Amino acid sequence: MQFRGANILSIGQFERADIESLFTTADILAPYARREKRTRVLDGAILGNMFFEPSTRTRVSFGSAFNILGGYVRETTGLESSSLSKGESLYDTARVLSGYSDVICMRHPEIGSVAEFAQGSRVPVINGGDGPNEHPTQALLDLYTIRNELRSFNRSIDGLRIAMIGDLKHGRTVHSLSKLLCLFKNVEVRLVSPQPLQLPDALVEQMRTADVKVTVTDKLEEGIHAVDIVYSTRIQEERFADQAEANLYRGQFRLNQSIYTAHCEPNTVIMHPLPRDSRVEANELDNDLDRNPNLAIFRQADNGVIVRMALFVKVLDVEAELKKSEQPVIWYTQRNNTL
Repeated sequence: MQFRGANILSIGQFERADIESLFTTADILAPYARREKRTRVLDGAILGNMFFEPSTRTRVSFGSAFNILGGYVRETTGLESSSLSKGESLYDTARVLSGYSDVICMRHPEIGSVAEFAQGSRVPVINGGDGPNEHPTQALLDLYTIRNELRSFNRSIDGLRIAMIGDLKHGRTVHSLSKLLCLFKNVEVRLVSPQPLQLPDALVEQMRTADVKVTVTDKLEEGIHAVDIVYSTRIQEERFADQAEANLYRGQFRLNQSIYTAHCEPNTVIMHPLPRDSRVEANELDNDLDRNPNLAIFRQADNGVIVRMALFVKVLDVEAELKKSEQPVIWYTQRNNTL
C-alpha cells in the first residue's frame, strides 16, 4: 500500500506488511502521545473532522492525534447542522470542505457514504465509521492493542485465540477486525452472540477462506474458555428498527469478575471498543472488572491516539521530518505514568 496521499476507507486496503509498517511508526510516535516530548511536524496543517453521527472517543481521538502533531482541527458535528440537511450531495460537500483542509476524517450513518465522499475530495479522507459497515481505524488500534498486550506474555498475533461477544451483526468494529485477522496465521475466532445478531455470513466465510478457525456459539462460558482475548461489544441499539427489539438482547452476555475467574485463563485480556453500556439492564462489562489488571479497555482507547497519529504521519508523508521539529515538554504532566 502507498500511504502517501491515500484515502483510508477499508481494512481491505491493507496487507500484512502495511500493518507492520504502520505499527512500527506508531511505536516511534508513542513517546509524543505520552507527552515525553513534542513535535510540530504538522504545524499549519488543518484536519477537517466531520462527524455526522454521534461520537466521543473517535472524534476526540482523531482531533487529539492531529493536535499532538502540531496541526489544527476544524469540526462539523451532526447532519442537522450541516448543508447536507439542505439537500447538498456528499460530492459537493467534499469538493467544498476539502478546499479548507489538508486531510478529512469522516463518520456517517450510511454504508458506503465515506467512500462516496472521498470521490469528491481533493485531500485524503479517513473513514471514522460508515454506518454498520466498517471502522478501519478502530480495527487497527484494536490489533495494535492485541499485539502490545500479547507481547507482555511473549505471544504474538500469529496463533491468537479471540472471543468476539455481543452484537456482531451491527458492530462495525468486529466487522473490520474480522477482516484484519485474515492477514495472520493460526488464528482462532469464537463468535459469541444470539443467533439473530451473529456476524454476517460473508465475513465468516472470508475468515474461513483465509484459514481462520471460526466457531459460532450462543453460550458465553463456552466462548470465553481458553482464549487470549475477550472482545466484548455493546448492543448497537441505534441500528435496530425500534428500541423494544434492541431491549430483547441487552444484558445477555454480561462479563464480571466471577465469570472471568471461573471460565477465563488467568491472563486473558479483556477488550471493548467503548462505550461500554454500564446501565443495570445491560452492563456487558461489570465495574468490578476495573480492578482486573487484564482489563485493557482504557489502554485500548489510549492506543487510538497513537495509531491515528501514525496514519496522519504516513498519509501526509512527514515521518522523516519528526525529529527536526522535536521539542521538550515544558508543562507539568503525569501522562507518561498513566498510559
